[in-house]
Order: sequence, then structure tokens, then C-alpha cells
Amino acid sequence: MHGDGRGRELGFPTANLIPEEALACPGHGVYACLSDGHLAAVSIGVRPTFKTGRGELIEAYIIDFEGDLYGSTLRLEFLERLRGERRFDTPEDLVAQMHRDVQRTREVLAAQRPLA
Repeated sequence: MHGDGRGRELGFPTANLIPEEALACPGHGVYACLSDGHLAAVSIGVRPTFKTGRGELIEAYIIDFEGDLYGSTLRLEFLERLRGERRFDTPEDLVAQMHRDVQRTREVLAAQRPLA
């Protein structure tokens, strides 16, 4: 679905997902995931840093991906919960944490798939 474009403004364009009703959804927080063979940092929650008036959102930042995902169906494989959802004082604080989340996501995958 189309979002507010805030992720793109912050340098982390996300795919905004609406899960099927029959699927279970993990609790609010940030997760290291795989999405159709791509590494993804995924946020589930209400985006407490920004007052949007929206309910729960699932936002997937597909790491090192360039392209258009609108209209695509994404499948997420949750590898590890990185942290809980929290409010940041400034957008800059959030962006700094997002960089750490992406780095941690890379580390999670590397630990699960050691080099031969």
C-alpha cells in the first residue's frame, strides 16, 4: 500500500504491508527478515516518533534493493527480533537507530549463513 513517503524522506524507503487476516503478526518492534531472497529490516508498530493517526503498520526496508515494489506481494521470513518499538526525540535520532538496525540485520544473516 502507499504510505506517507516518510521512509523515503529519511533515506529508508519502505514497502508498507497489510497482512492477510488469516496470518499471525509478531509484536511491535524491529526485526531482521528475509523477503524473497533479499535482506530486510522490518518495523511493526504505530510509528510513535510521528503522529500519523494510522493504526498498526508493517514497514519493510529491503536492504540494497532499488526498484518499484508497488503492487508486489512480499513474503517475510522473520529471523530475529532486534528491539522493541520506541519513540525517538528527533527524526535524526531515529535515522541513526535505523542505520544500527540495518547493520544488525546484516550481522544476523551473516551469523546464520557462515562463510564456507
